[in-house]
Amino acid sequence: MTAAVRKPDVDVTVARVFDAPRDLVFKAWTDPKQLAQWWGPAGFTTSRCEVDSRPGGHMQIQMHAPDGAVYQWQSTFREIDAPKRILFDSAVADRDGNLLFKGTHTVTFEENNGKTRLTVHSLANAVTPAGAEALKGMPEGWSDCLERLAEVLAAAANPRRT
Repeated sequence: MTAAVRKPDVDVTVARVFDAPRDLVFKAWTDPKQLAQWWGPAGFTTSRCEVDSRPGGHMQIQMHAPDGAVYQWQSTFREIDAPKRILFDSAVADRDGNLLFKGTHTVTFEENNGKTRLTVHSLANAVTPAGAEALKGMPEGWSDCLERLAEVLAAAANPRRT
């Protein structure tokens, strides 16, 4: 039996300025090796990250929460306008494949004097009862992701010399 799906009550916009050029920030969203390093809230790890960054291409991520919960993130890219904008639809499920929520995400990249203002707008457009609980943390989750992204970009800008 499938859980009932209701309309969203979660519409989140999070923005951050990174001390990195737009091309590098954009690449961190489309390169699976980089994406796996920062995707997910604080404490989460990524065991699988596949990205086909083209319109119609897919992104598949398997995240592990600190409490052991596993989340499957399946996305389809609707638009890739490098290095300005990414638009994708996603479906997030638990470890057993039960849908938690679906969403549409728009990511914009604006460069100014070598820095990049990144804005993520997420709209949950189908939510199951189990997904409603997970979505309560979406604003903090995206903020955590962007904090982790800042760390990845800083490490890339300042590699250790041996």
